[in-house]
Amino acid sequence: MHPGMRPPIILLRDGTDTSQGKGQLISNINACQAVGEVVRTTLGPRGMDKLVHDGRGPTISNDGATIMKLLDIVHPAAKTLVDISMSQDSEVGDGTTSVVLLACELMRLSKDFIMDGMHPQLIIRGFREASLMAVKKLKSIAVGVDAADTAARNNLLEKCAGTALNSKLICRNKDFFAPMCVEAVNSLQADDMDLKLIGIKKVAGGSVTESELIHGIAFKKTFAYAGFEQQTKKFTNPKILCLNVELELKSEKENAEIRIDDPTKYQSIVDAEWKIIYDKLDQCVKSGANVVLSKLPIGDLATQYFADRGLFCAGRVDFHDLKRVCIGTGATVQTSMEDLNEKILGTCGVFEEKQIGNERFNFFMDCPVKKTATILLRGGAQQFLEESQRSIWDALNIVKRAAQSTKIVAGGGASEMEVMVHLRNYAMDIEGKQQLIIKTYAKAFEVIPRQLSENAGIDPTDILNKLRQKHFTDPNGRWFGVDIANNDICDTMVSNVWEPVDSKINSIMAATEAACLIMSVDQTVRNPQSEQSQMQAAKQYGNQGRKMSKAMGGAGMGAGMPGMRKMKGRGGR
Repeated sequence: MHPGMRPPIILLRDGTDTSQGKGQLISNINACQAVGEVVRTTLGPRGMDKLVHDGRGPTISNDGATIMKLLDIVHPAAKTLVDISMSQDSEVGDGTTSVVLLACELMRLSKDFIMDGMHPQLIIRGFREASLMAVKKLKSIAVGVDAADTAARNNLLEKCAGTALNSKLICRNKDFFAPMCVEAVNSLQADDMDLKLIGIKKVAGGSVTESELIHGIAFKKTFAYAGFEQQTKKFTNPKILCLNVELELKSEKENAEIRIDDPTKYQSIVDAEWKIIYDKLDQCVKSGANVVLSKLPIGDLATQYFADRGLFCAGRVDFHDLKRVCIGTGATVQTSMEDLNEKILGTCGVFEEKQIGNERFNFFMDCPVKKTATILLRGGAQQFLEESQRSIWDALNIVKRAAQSTKIVAGGGASEMEVMVHLRNYAMDIEGKQQLIIKTYAKAFEVIPRQLSENAGIDPTDILNKLRQKHFTDPNGRWFGVDIANNDICDTMVSNVWEPVDSKINSIMAATEAACLIMSVDQTVRNPQSEQSQMQAAKQYGNQGRKMSKAMGGAGMGAGMPGMRKMKGRGGR
């Protein structure tokens, strides 16, 4: 080293991987584009489904948030797309694929600017300015109805639900499910519209059109003990007792150790156990309850005891179902059997146990405290029922959003094209680099109609040229979008393809924030300690597998378990 030179400063641990600058930014954008390519073909009414197989079994879905969650993405930058799809799903319920595609397109188009040496902060500033203008434009063109006009409002909600179901597996039955979703949301109280009060239960068997909406709470009959069939199965205006107490006779060896010096004392201990359980059951009966529900088990002794006295009981009730019962009926969950009085009991109009398909369900109808609803989904394959549940949940969220704002825009790429035209016209009136950035931001909106066309097998270039001509030149072409049925363009407002404006606004803001976040990262530092610990763990498990394999004659853990073989290969050899 030259005498005048300073020695190098070692700041990070030896082996630390540091990537920075333009190359790192381009790498992050490419990773996000790879994620976007996975969900790109799921957009729209002609979108394809994805089959994701993991440890929990196969999942068939075209819901963007579900696919992103199941992909188990490990790239730190690409995880941002998972976050925005999750936020879109929780905030709006639909449009999860659109928000990922829009974010990927914004990053793809900004890559040319970065390659040419433009500073990312200039791009970020332009994108944020353009996003505010896009949101303002959407609010100005949104169409609404008078909330007091019930018929027009319900018609709007049904059209929005039908649009949400268009791209789902049950799109052929949207005319059946859309009014059902609207009726379910309308049954909730208008002040909060908590969708957790709407239960969706899956019953295998039957046709999908045999699904029904229950104005109340329904859940599948829980584990049944002896004496269950002797219980009363229907009550009018029952008193409902909800417990978090186990009503089962426990042997003393399971929870205590008792030493006695006289064998005659053993009977007194057994009698004490029976007295404890009978006291609990007697308190339930004296409370005046007709229906006893518990999150914990209710044994065969308690079941027969209640059956002899004309009560109905159910143990091992799912916590969410028990919570809905409490909210709807006004009951309070009790963790102790002391002071059971009228105040903690709930009530409903009718309680009944009925057969649905091959299952028996408990129904709590006409709940007085808070209105609740349950959708019983019927269908053949289990995967069909799972995807139908996700589709109905998306439609319920869309109806809720539309009911809260009653402002809609046309779908099919019409609103995106209108925003594109507005931003492009604005960009032509300014100068400097911001003109190029805003024009690029406007061009990104074309990804929605382009992908809708590609997924339907239509020439996207031809469709986009027609849409540009309509939106740029025709004063009445504001709501023209992709016509999937006729392989052309049409007025999607007339075609009843409607979407809540809140969904579009949230998509734009979330996609813009994701793109800006990715472009603001210029360096990635990977700590080698985490990788080293993983290698040590892999080596340890690999050695254990080899030892056990030798002990078991070569056909043990290392040979018989795929997971062990994987860890072994990643280990020391």
